Amino acid sequence: MKIIGLSGSLRRASLNTALLRAAAGLMPAGAELTVETLHGIPLYDGDLEAAEGIPPAVATLKDKIAAADALLMVTPEYNNSIPGVFKNGIDWLSRPPADAGRVFAGRKVALIGASPGGFGTILSQNAWLPVLRTLGVDLWTGGRLMVSRAGGVFDASGVLTDAAVEKMLREFLAGFVAHVGAPKG
Repeated sequence: MKIIGLSGSLRRASLNTALLRAAAGLMPAGAELTVETLHGIPLYDGDLEAAEGIPPAVATLKDKIAAADALLMVTPEYNNSIPGVFKNGIDWLSRPPADAGRVFAGRKVALIGASPGGFGTILSQNAWLPVLRTLGVDLWTGGRLMVSRAGGVFDASGVLTDAAVEKMLREFLAGFVAHVGAPKG
């Protein structure tokens, strides 16, 4: 089983990218999580799309997601909502509308996130719901993972050091993988 993981942060020391890397190392047997990036995706501009088409970084990421069994979105929370860079990436990935279904329709998706604050990423995860519904994904809601006070669960190099968070992440991933592998219907 192949799952694409996408962090909604561009920062080198991102807590969410650290969480995504930790998830890649904790996948259940038979499942592989490939970490992808939003780096290189320009701000969405309809004029740019009309003049030049889909940027190469977007086309490459679209193909990887379309070829995968599922998508794990790891979302920061900025100003109590979706980070602009992540929404921008998803907006590009849904272009042109005729191709959005290949990338998103029925795609099994899960959301997790990490925040230095006390509430994890609950507001960001909730803000994603209408976007994901519009895209027609199969959102797994059998588990929820919001890592609060995340600055204290990773070491200086971004390695997950908190045993309780590791256990929750393993359980979340096991549930998501079971969902992805379950027959449709």
